[in-house]
Amino acid sequence: MRSTRVLAAAAAGLATVTAAATATVTATTALISPTLTPPGLAQPAGAVLGRQSFVAAAIRRAGPAVVTIDTERTVQSAGGGGGLPRGLMNDPLFRQFFGIPQQGAPSRRTERGQGSGVILQSDGLVLTNAHVVDQIDRVTVGLENGRRYEGRVVGLDKLTDLAVVRLVGAGPWPVAPLGNSDALQVGDWAIAVGNPFGLDNTVTLGIISSLNRNASKLGITDKRLDLIQTDAAINPGNSGGPLLNADGEVVGINTLVRSGPGAGLGFAIPINRARSIVNQLVATGRATHPMIGVGLDEVRAAGGQGSGRGAVVVSVQPNGPADRGGLRTGDVIVAAQGAVVKDPSQVITAVERAGVGGTLNLTVNRQGATLNLRLVPGDMAVMRQG
Repeated sequence: MRSTRVLAAAAAGLATVTAAATATVTATTALISPTLTPPGLAQPAGAVLGRQSFVAAAIRRAGPAVVTIDTERTVQSAGGGGGLPRGLMNDPLFRQFFGIPQQGAPSRRTERGQGSGVILQSDGLVLTNAHVVDQIDRVTVGLENGRRYEGRVVGLDKLTDLAVVRLVGAGPWPVAPLGNSDALQVGDWAIAVGNPFGLDNTVTLGIISSLNRNASKLGITDKRLDLIQTDAAINPGNSGGPLLNADGEVVGINTLVRSGPGAGLGFAIPINRARSIVNQLVATGRATHPMIGVGLDEVRAAGGQGSGRGAVVVSVQPNGPADRGGLRTGDVIVAAQGAVVKDPSQVITAVERAGVGGTLNLTVNRQGATLNLRLVPGDMAVMRQG
């Protein structure tokens, strides 16, 4: 009887330990497997880890509006002449003396390219990059469902690398929802969608790595852009495709990827900036860009490096907005629209936001004296013609 009681007690103790261990494992599992719910997307009650990620939900929302853009253009090349004047090449004695063969007739060839785009309106308005459709003869737009339609370029703006294409055909067309790029924060989810290397409907995931990256600091001097930086993979063919947030809203237009040193960095044009350009392109076929007519440089410290604060004026266009507003060579712009200026790119941003015909308030340092100036930016295209 004594041994029976001992065995019963041992069994009871073992059951207690087992139950405690099971409870511990369950609690630990709950701690290390929290419910992952991205902003704006609720998960089913009681779900711990869903089989589908928030990326799948975002793509279901915006994916049908992502398109492939195939382009064609005819390039004519002159016959071989080695760069010599045409008059000499037409002289048979000259060709015979130097042993130059008869000049061939001009040849034609068709160049094909590909990019991505996104449908913004149900009437078939597609947003893409300007470099995708620049100087092309034919545009063909492919939808996710496999159908292909002719496209017509409404307008393009090389300075911001944005273009609008209108689908030719009867809609309605799938439309991607637009987000607010001004609400983005570093660390937010970023989903890049496009057709890299001709691979349709490719999706990559990353985060917003930085905001307001000035294009000039990336060595791009012919563009006026403050870009979204992301580590979501953007490859050739992704150009013009959308950058989505976690809710499947378009917050940017993919435009380029950094190659060489620093490879793996992708950049997108903020959708709020793109909206204003699209409205102008649809209304007039061109976009206006404000300009005050100055050349700017960084403020140089004693060692010659650009470690100072502000932007120094190195040139002023005669009779331009800056000249008429009282800005002079050697002035140091220390504030624009009441905000402290750290470098020239911030002045350019302030000019862009003021717009053509708007008001730009500058605070400058002129030989130790502080001056407040008011300028009215002009249209870049008009000023360059003058």
